[in-house]
Amino acid sequence: MFEKLAMTESRYEEISSKLSDPEIIGDNKLYAQLMREYKNITPVVEKYREYKKTENSLNEAKEILSDTGLDKDFRDMAQTEYEENKTALEDISQELKILLLPKDPDDDKNVIIEIRGGAGGEEASLFANSLYRMYTMYAESKGWKQEILNAQPTELGGFKEISFSIEGEGAYSHLKYESGVHRVQRVPETESQGRIHTSTVTVAVLVEADEVELEINPTDLKIDYFRASGAGGQHINKTESAVRITYLPTNVVVECQDERSQHKNKDKAMKILRSRVYEAMQEEQAQKVASERKMQVGTGDRSERIRTYNYPQGRLTDHRIGLTIYRLEDMLNGNLDEVFDALATADQASKLAGQEV
Repeated sequence: MFEKLAMTESRYEEISSKLSDPEIIGDNKLYAQLMREYKNITPVVEKYREYKKTENSLNEAKEILSDTGLDKDFRDMAQTEYEENKTALEDISQELKILLLPKDPDDDKNVIIEIRGGAGGEEASLFANSLYRMYTMYAESKGWKQEILNAQPTELGGFKEISFSIEGEGAYSHLKYESGVHRVQRVPETESQGRIHTSTVTVAVLVEADEVELEINPTDLKIDYFRASGAGGQHINKTESAVRITYLPTNVVVECQDERSQHKNKDKAMKILRSRVYEAMQEEQAQKVASERKMQVGTGDRSERIRTYNYPQGRLTDHRIGLTIYRLEDMLNGNLDEVFDALATADQASKLAGQEV
């Protein structure tokens, strides 16, 4: 570990020197690349330097304690300093192990979230809207931008399905654990008897893949145009502005009808399609190398029940890590950092355990 840390520190100093070179400053692409690497390794180097400083203090205290001629008060002071530095060194060492864990290359990327109503009919569609609101409020609290890519609203204000993008630094690192089945237990707005119903909604979080990362051959696409329809089957407009794109090699189908412009709907559909194809490629790679799975706290399988939202008890439970929080309304208003931090910590612990094994 320390050999790797020493190499990282050396690289840090090398990049620091290069970033002041006028020739590199003039190369926008190279400068941006070096700045990204510099930013990524800075926390590691700072923690490593803290480790070395603490280690020096520990050795000094140890050397003082080896002097048999010390008076009691001075020895007690040295002993206290020794114990404090020893504890600090253990803590810093653990932090360094976490910082050295392989970073998910997708963590800094934007995401596309797809939410679909599952079991529960209209109540599931209404809860799909609640989850859409929850994620967009969270994005707003982070200063991130969100845009609806495609939506199939229902007459009562829910969504049969909604796809939207969230753009912001670290968006994927925060939201990547959300893929799976979300279960809601509440008295439906459509129920007059006051009985608690259980419904489900499926969430998929996709990395937003750009054209550079994933080149799709136009000959692999089948594109259909049709009239967009709204809730109740009424036409939004009389032109064929809605777009359906089929990726022939894998039969992935994406529809987009949210915009009145055929061109805009096609652009949004391609954005979703690239992300779905990219996800499929990532899953195939992860299956080949199981130890490099993106998610350690869950498989990310859309059929896996990951969380329950119980309205009568005001309770949110994440089943993967056994986390229960009795502030459901707060969570649904987008205050999700406590949940996301706990999931990230569990993921880190799992990866550390895997390394030790």
